[in-house]
Amino acid sequence: MDRTKSIELLNHAVADELQAVLQYMYFHFHLDDQGFGPLALMFKRTAIEEMGHIELLSERILFLKGDVEMVAAAPVEKITDPQKMLVKAAQMEEGSAADYNRSALACSENADSASKQIFENLVADEERHFDQFDKQVDNIKRFGGNYLALQSFGQGEGDGAAGDGQ
Repeated sequence: MDRTKSIELLNHAVADELQAVLQYMYFHFHLDDQGFGPLALMFKRTAIEEMGHIELLSERILFLKGDVEMVAAAPVEKITDPQKMLVKAAQMEEGSAADYNRSALACSENADSASKQIFENLVADEERHFDQFDKQVDNIKRFGGNYLALQSFGQGEGDGAAGDGQ
């Protein structure tokens, strides 16, 4: 097994996950400020889950005797429109799932089953995130501004309906 290749792939994933955390928290802050509580909560919860991914990836890098590169893959995009936020998030998750599939295959070819398994598990999480964001985009297309207006009701009640993928 070439640890260098696995460490490189794992660090690339850390960079993507860091970008997602920063982007989703930016979305969370702005949606919360605009009064879209359920959507804001959905982004906050997803960012927290992405932080867990960073921890998992980092633990594997350290086990392989590498160093964790804590640099985001890209800067935060300053998007404040709720629909555009959801489209961006869906694109990010879809891209990560594809990248992690390729990384799992590369780890398999490199005889690194443990890293392969991590990437396979991340694919499932990213696909679930994609699905929740994509459903929200579909709801906006289907119901228009009325759907977004409903996202402002229940503010502060902690119902978290959108955060549960509904």
